[in-house]
Amino acid sequence: MTDEYKVEEGIYYTKEHEWAKKLDDGMVAVGIDDFAQAQLHEIVYVELPEMDAEVSQGEAIGAVESVKAVSDMYCPVGGKVVEVNEELLDTPEKINNDPYGEGWIAKIEPSSLDDDLGNLMDAAAYAEYLKTVSH
Repeated sequence: MTDEYKVEEGIYYTKEHEWAKKLDDGMVAVGIDDFAQAQLHEIVYVELPEMDAEVSQGEAIGAVESVKAVSDMYCPVGGKVVEVNEELLDTPEKINNDPYGEGWIAKIEPSSLDDDLGNLMDAAAYAEYLKTVSH
């Protein structure tokens, strides 16, 4: 049931359970969503993307490790990594506690945001998608 998972309005989602949120400064914050952190359970380590790396939409830019598994994180938008959330190195559980807030993983300076967002789902579409994957 999707009621178990938090889907926030104003955020774009991938089928791989990453999210992208446009920020006021034109950057895009990215991370893994509530469904992904719930599936992983207790997150113990985050491999952050490289600063200043040029990334493409759908490219693996890091990984999230839990007591159960290691999952690649795919970038929901293409562009340049301009900031990473180094707090996650010491407190990776922020992703479990607040995946859309303090648990953000990186900020991207987008290169073709409108095109990339067209390939993502809005909150309503993602909530419908979750019904097909979370039985």
